[in-house]
Amino acid sequence: MEKELKQKKFIEIAQKILRLSKDHILMHMRFLDVAMAALIPVPEWELNGLSCDGKKLFYDPVWVVRRYKQEQGAIIRAYLHVLLHMIFCHGFRYEQVDQELWDLACDMAVEHTVMELALPGTVCRRDLEKKEVLAALQKEGIGLSAEKIYRHYRKCPPDFDEQMEYRKLFHVDEHEIWKQTDQLNLSLADWKKLTERLKADLKSFSKGKTKSESLTQNLEEATKDHVDYAEFLKRFVVCGEALHINDDEFDYIYYHYGLEHYGNMPLIEPLEYQEVQKVHDFVIAIDTSASCRGKIVRAFLNKTYSIMKTAGAFFEDMNVHILQCDHEVREDVTIHSQEELDSYLSDYTLTGFGSTDFRPVFTHVDEMLRRGELTNLKGLIYFTDGYGIFPSKMPEYDTVFVFLQEDDKHPKLPPWAVKIVLDGEFEDEY
Repeated sequence: MEKELKQKKFIEIAQKILRLSKDHILMHMRFLDVAMAALIPVPEWELNGLSCDGKKLFYDPVWVVRRYKQEQGAIIRAYLHVLLHMIFCHGFRYEQVDQELWDLACDMAVEHTVMELALPGTVCRRDLEKKEVLAALQKEGIGLSAEKIYRHYRKCPPDFDEQMEYRKLFHVDEHEIWKQTDQLNLSLADWKKLTERLKADLKSFSKGKTKSESLTQNLEEATKDHVDYAEFLKRFVVCGEALHINDDEFDYIYYHYGLEHYGNMPLIEPLEYQEVQKVHDFVIAIDTSASCRGKIVRAFLNKTYSIMKTAGAFFEDMNVHILQCDHEVREDVTIHSQEELDSYLSDYTLTGFGSTDFRPVFTHVDEMLRRGELTNLKGLIYFTDGYGIFPSKMPEYDTVFVFLQEDDKHPKLPPWAVKIVLDGEFEDEY
């Protein structure tokens, strides 16, 4: 009985502290009201912190009370920290990443945003140490969103001691529940809707009071459509005939009936053709300007080919053109078989390295169409850094410009062009 009364008292005090923290945040940032209303506080004993499943904000009442006594602003910081994780959709990519590095990158990005927002009464004792670590990343040209920090650490991971130190420094809430994706009560789509609304509210409510570049950048990352490159390639598949028994249209009863009653003469022959979705004519243009490095290009070609090969997407008589180009077409290699493609990739070298002009590639492809070298072209994939001159006229075939990373300085694409940003999707391959 005494234990129950003690727990009830802790819950009452902790709830009051959380309400005060919530009111403090909303008093300075009203645009967070809808997102904050989506979280329902729920006590969770022995959690030793805060955690969130997308709908419930779990809190350890004892931890809240004791942490508040140590540093009053810490609970406001922790509440805002958890909320920003949800707004930035950090918990919905947990199965696709190195979880320890993703945990660290998410905490670093959120803490940077919280410190940049500079809410009154939220300064904590180790903020200067955090700012030094984050400033060192910025000095290296690393953007401070979770995605960009994560990509940097995947390529240049901190050593074990350094990683442990950073995890302790930036740790605020518990992420264990992110592993249980089936327990996330609000879906990624739900939080994306909330985040989109928050972006609009931020513009109308802040009126210059909230100037956080980090908040804006992380909101952009959260609402960005992450395209599955493998799925996207399906739009380039064309319909045709392949030599293959069509089991759906073959009747084995009549076939065996003929063999039994007409001297081993099948009554109905199996159909030799089946309509399938495969690629025949395909063009891949590679921008060989100075900013497109050889290893990145090789990784892109390997990725594109392996996806299509695994999916069995090519006809046996495929007609794939791989173009190398900068301000002119430097090379056009035609691939007719998987063996030729394997050989080409095994001895692949880049040529060009001049300035970028996209127009010669389209002129070259149009000429191939006129000469009949391409008869069933569904589309063109152009792998590039995006800095070039685009054609003024829309081509007769679908065109996709594939960028390795997002860059606000990219020239605006023509309305007919499709833009895909890989954002480190195959960074481990180079």
